[in-house]
Amino acid sequence: MALLYDMVWRFLHALLYVQRALVAWFRVHIWRWKRAVVGLLLPLALGFHNPKKTGAIGKRSSRRVRCGADGRTLEKLPLHVGLLITEEDIHFTDVANLVVWCMAVGISYVSVYDNQGVFRRNNSRLMEEILKQQQELLGMDRSKYSVEFMKNGTDKQEHQVLSCQSVVKVLSPDDGRLSIVQAAQQLCRAIEQKEKTSKDINVTVLDSLLRESKNIPDPDLILKFGPVESTLGFLPWHIRLTEIISMPSHVDVSYDDLFGALQRYATCEQRLGK
Repeated sequence: MALLYDMVWRFLHALLYVQRALVAWFRVHIWRWKRAVVGLLLPLALGFHNPKKTGAIGKRSSRRVRCGADGRTLEKLPLHVGLLITEEDIHFTDVANLVVWCMAVGISYVSVYDNQGVFRRNNSRLMEEILKQQQELLGMDRSKYSVEFMKNGTDKQEHQVLSCQSVVKVLSPDDGRLSIVQAAQQLCRAIEQKEKTSKDINVTVLDSLLRESKNIPDPDLILKFGPVESTLGFLPWHIRLTEIISMPSHVDVSYDDLFGALQRYATCEQRLGK
């Protein structure tokens, strides 16, 4: 009888897993189909335009103008946005697009994170893709939206394009839970060596140990891409007051998708513990 119960339990557990996988699959693909249908029908609804009037340069120019104008229309704009990718299949071009759009809207700090450390291992590839998309999306005006890449664990830059207006930080799980463990070990060593007492340990002291750079603020907004309902270790100490908005997928994400999320953030009420 116990064996029968165990088999039934395993069968139900397998069904639940399959159900969750199917729901995640349908969420992502329905989102993509919806966007494809809108992309096909919207030009018909608005009427066809003369292709001679809108070339590649004209499209880039109008996008730059729109990004800057959109940023000014928002009631509040996050200073620091975290891009949390929970999907296994990572598209560097789509992530680079998100970073460049954030820069063009006026966001000063962008953190890119995945819990497998793919971005950390391919840091230079992400840099190259961001610089490429700067040229593609912003054209000759890219110097106004230059980017600085921060080394992990330091305040020094890895690469900079002219004057810096936006900072990009690549994160992995090592920057989250492991940092808390290392900070706790550092405090323990300080007490063991009589440099501190247990009475000296408080939130402020721990906070100072956990911050790699005093110049980078905590994320105001995290955009989580994918069906996983978890932050997957994204800086647990730094996101106590962070607004989190979930999006189906980063694959083929559009500027309108990003701006819609920024609009949601601008209208949300953050009580900050009050």
